[in-house]
Amino acid sequence: MDRINIKNLEVFAKHGVFAEERALGQKFIISATLYADLRRAGNSDDLKASIDYGEVCKKIKDFVEGNTFSLIEAVAEGLARMLLAEEPLLNKLWIEVMKPWAAVGVQLETVSVEMERGWHTAYIALGSNMGDRRAYLDAAVREIGGAKGCRVLKVSGFIETAPYGVTEQDDFLNGCLKMETLMTPGELLELLHGIENGNGRLRGERWGPRTLDLDIIFYDDVVMSDDVLRIPHVEAHKRDFVLRPMCEIAPNMLHPVFGKTVAELWDELRNA
Repeated sequence: MDRINIKNLEVFAKHGVFAEERALGQKFIISATLYADLRRAGNSDDLKASIDYGEVCKKIKDFVEGNTFSLIEAVAEGLARMLLAEEPLLNKLWIEVMKPWAAVGVQLETVSVEMERGWHTAYIALGSNMGDRRAYLDAAVREIGGAKGCRVLKVSGFIETAPYGVTEQDDFLNGCLKMETLMTPGELLELLHGIENGNGRLRGERWGPRTLDLDIIFYDDVVMSDDVLRIPHVEAHKRDFVLRPMCEIAPNMLHPVFGKTVAELWDELRNA
């Protein structure tokens, strides 16, 4: 991916653990690498097709001067989130916040924190079989899209499906959405659980009735498993109510374990 490099932007700001640092201020040095597709800018010679690095430098300076943090980790994190949210062509960035006059009681040239942050693509399955099912699904889409560091790109149509696992319950309304997020998989799971709980989800019987069910199906091409989360979703390839709406929004999404597209998996399931 193409890169724009910003090196050693000097800013005077008030960050630090000690009260004197936050009162008197000191010099900070910021460097950043901005990752974006610059082909159109190179071919058109049009600034609108690129990232205005002069404007980015001003945003960095205004953010670092206009906020106060104890840790340079928080400065770097805040800068990364701000730039990724405000620069539509920016896919990811590397950022370094240097503190030349760090109050650590020994002589040193500088201390710094480096971070790399970027947008991740995730697919979420939505389901409801209690109350106003459509209202619950619509609310979930709004809340996911409105969460900090999240944006919804596509939403499938909603389909009526028979219950899975425990069959003696009402039919479900199901769908899927495609989103971009700055969150890690674990942070995204916490967000989804919070939205479920806020919409009256009670966790009881497995596969039982629920006001709202939100599952991470894919997150980039990540394959992971821990005590609380497995990606890709372990049951996704067996579920028509996941594959059918997924085919509407991402038929060519490649399953990172099976090496088959969503459309191929759905075709296999229908013909099994």
